[in-house]
Amino acid sequence: MAHLLLLLPSMSYRGEAFVEAAKKVGVSLTVAGDAPPDFLNQSPDNFLTVDLYNSSTAVPTVMEFAKTSPIDVVLGVNDGTAVLASTLSEALGLSSNSIDSVCAASNKHTMRSLLQKAGLPCPNFIVVDSHKNAEDIVQQVAFPCVLKPLTLSGSCGIIRADDSVSFQHAFNRIRHLLKTLERPDQEVAGRQILIEDFIPGIEVALEGLLTKDTFHPLALFDKPDPLDGPYFEETIYVTPSRLSPESQARITESLAKAARAIGLREGPVHGELRINDQEIWVIEVAARSIGGKCSRMLEFGTGKSLEELILLHALGKDLPSLELTTGAGGVMMIPIPQEGILERVEGQEAAQQVSGVEELVMTAEPGDQLIPLPEGKRYLGFIVARGAQPTEVEEALRESHSQLKVVMKPQPTKSVHPEIFRV
Repeated sequence: MAHLLLLLPSMSYRGEAFVEAAKKVGVSLTVAGDAPPDFLNQSPDNFLTVDLYNSSTAVPTVMEFAKTSPIDVVLGVNDGTAVLASTLSEALGLSSNSIDSVCAASNKHTMRSLLQKAGLPCPNFIVVDSHKNAEDIVQQVAFPCVLKPLTLSGSCGIIRADDSVSFQHAFNRIRHLLKTLERPDQEVAGRQILIEDFIPGIEVALEGLLTKDTFHPLALFDKPDPLDGPYFEETIYVTPSRLSPESQARITESLAKAARAIGLREGPVHGELRINDQEIWVIEVAARSIGGKCSRMLEFGTGKSLEELILLHALGKDLPSLELTTGAGGVMMIPIPQEGILERVEGQEAAQQVSGVEELVMTAEPGDQLIPLPEGKRYLGFIVARGAQPTEVEEALRESHSQLKVVMKPQPTKSVHPEIFRV
């Protein structure tokens, strides 16, 4: 039986889906991370303690483990662990994307530079150190612009600025965020900020799978809520897209070219793109699958989950149908309304009873300290819905969300800690 090493941060939402997929595919599983997730309490022998953010210690730890438990596949679930997975795969002699390509996908500056070099549509951008003076940098930018930490994901730390005053406020806010997340071994990119032109238009997300350099689109998601700033909190994803077939084909081609430009050749790809009258702009390319619990809305032609497809591909198995099942699906990432301590969420029963809603998953618990974007990077929970048409799914998600009343105890937070970050 093949052996999978799953690199899983303790605060990740993605673990259970991959564990379930591993059982269905028929692979032996070891989870590696900083602390065992709750769902492994019954099988602690399947956990390996590894510092996921320090390859100098992670590689020898895994190499020693592999001497007695040979590993066939290493898989990461977020940007950081995807880089480590590629590093470990190379050390173990396993097939994977190159370390450079996965690093490029997780670094906004490198990604932008490679897309620009390949002649793909790219906003004007500069990169600066967060320790610099905002008043000096503001002279170098045009408005409106968007400021982004180089190595964070999930809209964390991303702020739009429309003038010099809002720019300085945004820059200093991101500087403070990055300062709270600093580690002694942190690379320079961890304290840098990308500043680029704001691209107006609608935004979509595209999930795909690369096999032998060929990009296979799996699901194109509409994001019906406008994402114009000043923050870019994502809420609703709905598939299939309501865009024209011509637009969908162009979007797929754009992400395929972007993945090729940064050197990705195999495995899952998650892209974020903006579409306007001028171009299709690739905003993000990630060498991983979609985050959170968003994959719960996806089911492919033979009843396979997204995670099963990823594992089958990683194992070199023949892939079943990559077509989504009929109907529409969607997910709402329930936003955090304010900073503070969660007391309770009322109306959950009513929210679950909305027609079309399949699942309401509350991932925050009473007593949790919650921080909204742009500093935070987690959600209250997820609502999953299905229906005959995308419009029905979107309406069900909004109606279900309207039934919830979040009761918070205000408590300003002085600092942001890495453990609040979830993927």
